[in-house]
Amino acid sequence: MSITLRRYEPRDAAATLDIFYRAVHVTAASSYSPEQIAVWAPENIDVESWGGKQITRNGVVAEVDGEVVGFSDVDAHGYIDMMFVAPEHGRTGVASALMSWILVEASRRGARSLSTNASEAAKDFFEKHGFTAGEHCRFLRGGVILTNYAMSRPLA
Repeated sequence: MSITLRRYEPRDAAATLDIFYRAVHVTAASSYSPEQIAVWAPENIDVESWGGKQITRNGVVAEVDGEVVGFSDVDAHGYIDMMFVAPEHGRTGVASALMSWILVEASRRGARSLSTNASEAAKDFFEKHGFTAGEHCRFLRGGVILTNYAMSRPLA
Protein backbone atom coordinates (compact mmCIF):
# COMPACT_ATOMS: atom_id res chain seq x y z
CA MET A 1 0.00 0.00 0.00
CA SER A 2 1.44 3.34 -1.06
CA ILE A 3 0.40 6.44 0.90
CA THR A 4 0.57 9.79 -0.89
CA LEU A 5 0.33 13.11 0.96
CA ARG A 6 -0.81 16.36 -0.63
CA ARG A 7 -2.13 19.73 0.50
CA TYR A 8 -5.79 19.97 1.44
CA GLU A 9 -7.93 21.43 -1.37
CA PRO A 10 -11.56 22.64 -1.38
CA ARG A 11 -12.58 19.49 -3.28
CA ASP A 12 -11.57 17.45 -0.20
CA ALA A 13 -14.36 18.80 2.03
CA ALA A 14 -16.84 15.95 1.60
CA ALA A 15 -14.19 13.22 1.89
CA THR A 16 -12.60 14.68 5.03
CA LEU A 17 -15.97 15.28 6.67
CA ASP A 18 -16.90 11.66 5.98
CA ILE A 19 -13.60 10.47 7.47
CA PHE A 20 -14.08 12.66 10.55
CA TYR A 21 -17.62 11.40 11.09
CA ARG A 22 -16.73 7.72 10.63
CA ALA A 23 -13.53 7.96 12.69
CA VAL A 24 -15.48 9.38 15.62
CA HIS A 25 -18.47 7.04 15.26
CA VAL A 26 -16.41 3.88 14.61
CA THR A 27 -12.81 4.26 15.81
CA ALA A 28 -13.54 6.33 18.93
CA ALA A 29 -16.76 4.49 19.80
CA SER A 30 -15.00 2.21 22.27
CA SER A 31 -13.68 5.20 24.22
CA TYR A 32 -16.79 7.40 24.36
CA SER A 33 -20.48 6.99 25.10
CA PRO A 34 -23.12 7.27 22.34
CA GLU A 35 -24.10 10.68 23.76
CA GLN A 36 -20.52 11.90 23.62
CA ILE A 37 -20.08 10.62 20.06
CA ALA A 38 -23.33 12.34 18.97
CA VAL A 39 -22.25 15.79 20.20
CA TRP A 40 -18.66 15.41 19.01
CA ALA A 41 -19.64 14.42 15.46
CA PRO A 42 -23.32 15.17 14.85
CA GLU A 43 -25.03 13.92 11.70
CA ASN A 44 -25.96 17.40 10.48
CA ILE A 45 -22.55 19.00 9.88
CA ASP A 46 -22.80 21.21 6.80
CA VAL A 47 -20.16 20.23 4.24
CA GLU A 48 -19.74 23.82 2.99
CA SER A 49 -19.19 25.13 6.51
CA TRP A 50 -16.79 22.24 7.20
CA GLY A 51 -14.86 22.93 4.00
CA GLY A 52 -14.66 26.66 4.78
CA LYS A 53 -13.03 25.91 8.13
CA GLN A 54 -10.69 23.28 6.72
CA ILE A 55 -9.35 25.52 3.96
CA THR A 56 -8.14 28.04 6.58
CA ARG A 57 -5.99 25.40 8.28
CA ASN A 58 -2.56 24.35 7.09
CA GLY A 59 -3.86 20.93 6.12
CA VAL A 60 -2.78 17.81 4.34
CA VAL A 61 -4.65 14.76 3.11
CA ALA A 62 -3.40 11.20 2.79
CA GLU A 63 -4.43 9.21 -0.26
CA VAL A 64 -4.23 5.52 -1.10
CA ASP A 65 -4.92 4.65 -4.74
CA GLY A 66 -6.32 8.16 -5.30
CA GLU A 67 -8.81 7.93 -2.40
CA VAL A 68 -8.58 10.32 0.57
CA VAL A 69 -8.09 8.10 3.63
CA GLY A 70 -6.89 10.57 6.27
CA PHE A 71 -6.13 14.20 7.00
CA SER A 72 -4.39 16.45 9.47
CA ASP A 73 -3.07 19.97 9.98
CA VAL A 74 -0.52 21.94 11.95
CA ASP A 75 -0.26 25.68 12.53
CA ALA A 76 2.83 27.90 12.81
CA HIS A 77 2.90 27.38 16.60
CA GLY A 78 2.91 23.59 16.23
CA TYR A 79 -0.72 23.03 17.23
CA ILE A 80 -2.39 20.02 15.62
CA ASP A 81 -6.13 20.63 15.55
CA MET A 82 -7.23 17.51 13.71
CA MET A 83 -5.84 14.13 12.74
CA PHE A 84 -8.30 11.55 11.51
CA VAL A 85 -7.98 8.35 9.51
CA ALA A 86 -10.76 6.35 7.85
CA PRO A 87 -11.55 3.37 10.11
CA GLU A 88 -10.76 0.82 7.39
CA HIS A 89 -7.27 2.34 7.07
CA GLY A 90 -6.47 2.37 10.78
CA ARG A 91 -3.14 0.83 11.80
CA THR A 92 -1.84 0.83 8.22
CA GLY A 93 0.66 3.68 8.54
CA VAL A 94 -1.62 6.51 7.41
CA ALA A 95 -1.53 8.38 10.74
CA SER A 96 2.25 7.86 11.01
CA ALA A 97 2.69 9.30 7.50
CA LEU A 98 0.60 12.31 8.53
CA MET A 99 2.74 12.70 11.67
CA SER A 100 5.92 12.63 9.58
CA TRP A 101 4.52 15.49 7.48
CA ILE A 102 3.58 17.39 10.66
CA LEU A 103 7.11 17.11 12.05
CA VAL A 104 8.65 18.50 8.88
CA GLU A 105 6.00 21.18 8.33
CA ALA A 106 6.02 22.45 11.92
CA SER A 107 9.82 22.73 11.87
CA ARG A 108 9.70 24.46 8.49
CA ARG A 109 7.25 26.99 9.92
CA GLY A 110 9.48 27.69 12.93
CA ALA A 111 7.59 25.86 15.67
CA ARG A 112 9.70 24.69 18.61
CA SER A 113 7.19 22.14 19.87
CA LEU A 114 3.99 20.35 18.93
CA SER A 115 0.78 20.29 20.90
CA THR A 116 -2.68 18.83 20.53
CA ASN A 117 -5.78 17.91 22.47
CA ALA A 118 -5.87 14.15 21.88
CA SER A 119 -8.98 12.05 22.30
CA GLU A 120 -9.02 9.01 24.55
CA ALA A 121 -8.79 6.92 21.36
CA ALA A 122 -5.75 8.83 20.00
CA LYS A 123 -3.72 9.22 23.19
CA ASP A 124 -1.64 6.05 22.69
CA PHE A 125 -0.79 7.01 19.09
CA PHE A 126 0.53 10.41 20.16
CA GLU A 127 2.52 8.88 23.03
CA LYS A 128 4.16 6.46 20.55
CA HIS A 129 5.24 9.55 18.59
CA GLY A 130 6.96 11.22 21.53
CA PHE A 131 4.09 13.24 23.00
CA THR A 132 3.60 13.50 26.74
CA ALA A 133 0.12 13.69 28.22
CA GLY A 134 -0.51 16.68 30.41
CA GLU A 135 -3.86 17.69 31.80
CA HIS A 136 -6.81 15.31 31.42
CA CYS A 137 -9.36 17.85 30.18
CA ARG A 138 -13.11 17.78 30.69
CA PHE A 139 -15.36 20.18 28.80
CA LEU A 140 -19.03 20.61 28.10
CA ARG A 141 -20.45 20.43 24.57
CA GLY A 142 -24.17 20.31 23.87
CA GLY A 143 -24.85 19.53 27.52
CA VAL A 144 -22.53 16.49 27.47
CA ILE A 145 -19.12 16.22 29.15
CA LEU A 146 -16.30 15.23 26.79
CA THR A 147 -12.72 14.42 27.72
CA ASN A 148 -9.34 14.60 26.05
CA TYR A 149 -5.68 15.07 26.89
CA ALA A 150 -3.51 18.14 26.46
CA MET A 151 -0.39 16.63 24.90
CA SER A 152 2.90 18.08 23.71
CA ARG A 153 6.38 17.20 22.50
CA PRO A 154 9.46 19.24 21.67
CA LEU A 155 10.80 19.46 18.14
CA ALA A 156 14.48 18.68 17.62
